[in-house]
Amino acid sequence: MERRQALRLRRHRRVRKKIVGTPERPRLAVFRSLNHIRAQVIDDTTGRTLVAASTLESAVRQRLQGGEHPGGNVAAAREVGRLIGERARAAGIERIVFDRGGFRYHGRVAALAEAAREAGLQF
Repeated sequence: MERRQALRLRRHRRVRKKIVGTPERPRLAVFRSLNHIRAQVIDDTTGRTLVAASTLESAVRQRLQGGEHPGGNVAAAREVGRLIGERARAAGIERIVFDRGGFRYHGRVAALAEAAREAGLQF
C-alpha cells in the first residue's frame, strides 16, 4: 500500500511541475480515497483555496443514495463535480486547470471533471 501511495505522489509531483493555478485560471485539485472524493479550486500564487466540495459534506450526503460509504462511487463524484462547478461559477471562476492529483483520468476522477464541465467550468 505504501508503494502505491509513493508512486501516486511521484506522478502528482511530476504533473504539478507543469500545472499552476493563477488568479485568472485557478487549479481544480482532486483527491480520491477509497470512500470519498474531494475537490478544491486553488489559487497557487496566494496559496488559497477559493472553493471546495466533498462527499463528506452533509449537503452532498443527503443527495446520495444510502449504503455504508455512499461517497465512493461515480454518482457521488458526479455530484461533487456539479457542486464544485456551481460554487466556482458563483465565485466568478469560469476557467480552470485540472489537476488529477496523480490519479488516472478514469472512473470517479473523470466523472467529477465531466460534471464540472457540464456545470459551466472551462478546462
